[in-house]
Amino acid sequence: MEKLKVDGVSVSFGDNEVLRDVSLTLMPGELVSILGVSGVGKTTLFNVISGLIRPSAGRVLLDGQDVTGSPGRISYMLQKDMLLPYRTIEDNCALPLLIRGESKRTAREAVREKLPEFGLQGVGRKWPAQLSGGMRQRAALLRTYLFSKDVALLDEPFSALDTLTKSSMHRWYLDIMDKIKLSTLFITHDMDEAILLSDRICLLTGRPGTISREIVITEPRPRDGDFALTEEFLEYKRLVKEELGA
Repeated sequence: MEKLKVDGVSVSFGDNEVLRDVSLTLMPGELVSILGVSGVGKTTLFNVISGLIRPSAGRVLLDGQDVTGSPGRISYMLQKDMLLPYRTIEDNCALPLLIRGESKRTAREAVREKLPEFGLQGVGRKWPAQLSGGMRQRAALLRTYLFSKDVALLDEPFSALDTLTKSSMHRWYLDIMDKIKLSTLFITHDMDEAILLSDRICLLTGRPGTISREIVITEPRPRDGDFALTEEFLEYKRLVKEELGA
C-alpha cells in the first residue's frame, strides 16, 4: 500500500491555474524526487501535501486516510534550516514535541536519544551559529523527523551546501533513511542530484504544472560518485533534459 498518494490535485489562485491534475505515489522507504524548473509549482504542490493549502480539486492520502487540507500530519523541511538562533540545537530539535504538548524534560530526552543517530553527538548544547552548514542541516532533519516519523517533504535541503558537503550529506541521508524507515518526497531542480538519490523521478512541467513523465532509476541505492560517469547515468540525464526542454 502507498505510504502517500496525491490524487488528481489541481490548484488555482483566482484565474491563475498553477497545478492541473497532479497524481503521484510514494511507497514505504522510497525516495521520490519532483524535478522541474523554477516557477512550475513544486512548492505549491508541497504546500498542498503538507496541508498548508487546500487544493481546488483532488486529495492527499496518508496510509489510505484522507489528510487533504489537514496540517500537522506530514513534516516539511524548507530550503533553509530555519533553526532559531536563540535556542540550543537540543531545544531547536525538541520544538515539534513541545508543540504537541510534551514536557520540556521529556522532549529533551527524546532528542538526546536521537542526536548520535543523526551524527550530532556532543552538539546538543551548542548554538546554531557554532555549527557548520552540514551540521545545521542534520539538526533540521532531526527536527523534521521528530515532527512526523513516516514521511518527510524536503524542499531543496542541500542546495546551499558546497559540492563536497552536499555529496557527504547525500550519503548520510540515504543511510539514515534506511535506518529509521523514512519515506521521502524530495524537491530539486538539480538533475544530477535527482538521478543519484531517487528511486523514481516525477517531472513537473508546463503552465499549469503537471506530471509529464515518471522515470524509474533501476540502479540500487546508494550510488557512488562513479555512477555519474557511466553511460546509464548519462542516459537518465538525457531523458530528463529532453522532457524539460533543457
